[in-house]
Amino acid sequence: MRILTVIKHVPDSNATIKVVGGGAGIETAGLKLVLNPFDEYGAEQAIQLKEKRSDVEEVVALVVGDDKAAEALRTALAMGADRGIHVSDAKIDPRDELAWAGVAAAAIRREPKPFDLILSGKQTIDNDAGEAGPAMAELLGLPHIGAVTFLEVADDGQSLKARRRIEGADEAVECALPALLTCEKGLVEPRYPSLPNLMKAKKKPVEKLTLADLEGVGQATPGVEFVSIAPPPPRPACKIVEGEPEEMAKELVRLLREEAKVV
Repeated sequence: MRILTVIKHVPDSNATIKVVGGGAGIETAGLKLVLNPFDEYGAEQAIQLKEKRSDVEEVVALVVGDDKAAEALRTALAMGADRGIHVSDAKIDPRDELAWAGVAAAAIRREPKPFDLILSGKQTIDNDAGEAGPAMAELLGLPHIGAVTFLEVADDGQSLKARRRIEGADEAVECALPALLTCEKGLVEPRYPSLPNLMKAKKKPVEKLTLADLEGVGQATPGVEFVSIAPPPPRPACKIVEGEPEEMAKELVRLLREEAKVV
């Protein structure tokens, strides 16, 4: 069994994001980029499967992005992935998830042997679109299960059982392999890569590709036009309601109705 974990690098959730160029993008100089947290669940699940099963031949990590994406790939390798694939090209726009998925799918098709299981995050924390996983599955002709919170691969490696989160419930799903799953929080607890493993990750093989190395990328790229980006509007100052409890309750209801307009 061969397992692929598809990852992306995103701004650290604790970083301060600054919009530049009149909405043309964000300031990347000095911005800390990390492995997308939802992709960490996919990477960890892939590594745990290899640790528990003797039939897992290898775990491969794939990232599509600029040179800074190498750090996210290094994290996945330090977690336990065996080798990496890094597709980097100035023509790739990471904001266009459908185009990004097309590039990733082309890189996956380039492998001499198909993957039995592909794992990725259900979404990225930079734009929360959640399009990349389903788009990759469609382009690869694979069944897709989204927002997976539980995974069990059959002993013969031919099928899987999963649970996915839906509104108000969990849905149990059975699926033949190969398949592509997007991972939700709660599936596994990602490990923290140790310093020795981070150092060892530098010696693991990484194949570097550009768009010129891939076939069919043009047909898979929808060409979404990016218009602009803007910071959220400033939050109004907090308003404190004072007085007796009955007076405060009346004033609070009035504010909710007349100013906040939420009741």
